[in-house]
Amino acid sequence: MWRSEVMARLVRLSGSLGTIRAQTVLYSHSTIMQDKIPIQKTVTTTGMNQYPGEPISKRQIGENVSRKDKINFLVKILMNLDNSKESVYNALDSWAAWEQDFPVGPLKRALIELEKEYQWHRVIQVIKWMLSKGQGTTIGTYGQLVRALDMDHRAEEAHEVWVKKLGSDLHSVPWQLCHQMISVYYRNNMLERLVHLFESLEAFDRKPRDKKVVKKVGDAYEVLGMIEKKERVLKKYKSLFDETSSSSKKSTRTSVKR
Repeated sequence: MWRSEVMARLVRLSGSLGTIRAQTVLYSHSTIMQDKIPIQKTVTTTGMNQYPGEPISKRQIGENVSRKDKINFLVKILMNLDNSKESVYNALDSWAAWEQDFPVGPLKRALIELEKEYQWHRVIQVIKWMLSKGQGTTIGTYGQLVRALDMDHRAEEAHEVWVKKLGSDLHSVPWQLCHQMISVYYRNNMLERLVHLFESLEAFDRKPRDKKVVKKVGDAYEVLGMIEKKERVLKKYKSLFDETSSSSKKSTRTSVKR
């Protein structure tokens, strides 16, 4: 279903610069893939041999290329495209059209490689393209999108994604993502949103597991002039600081004994 939609979209866009680029990518992709196919006879359903020069289907081509090669090819293409949404989406459409099933796994690996290169804007475009196809709609994907938006200096947009896709489920969203969002608010001076999120988590009896969260909340309360609330939070979660200090002392004693 998704493949037919992809190809139909490419046809409708024919004549545009973005599609010309997509077709170029598609041609390069097919050339690379065919170069990797060993010349051998294949057997038909009737048992008769086909000759090596006969046409090879897209499915056959895709199956003869390793996942690593596909991912490396995609990353290389994405790294060299301009920042226009049309160019990126067309390239992704062309690349994915060779797959029988939607390639969520390879795309996830490609996103990791793009993150290593600090290509945050491109990470955002790839994730949004995936989501536009109805794919990768998981908490992890939205968390990755929030992080990329923050790193791309788009904190307001990160906030919107949080509110629409993650913040409505505070009783179960992982604390790691909650801490991530608190950090986004902290770095971007969105302190009222920070304390609102923290207090909402407390309302669900969600307690922080890291003293860094408590410190950020305390700092936010102080800047907002809510000193009493800061003192309450520091007192309530004092054990987090004590545990850290205790662990540090134990580690030091162990080192001395050795």
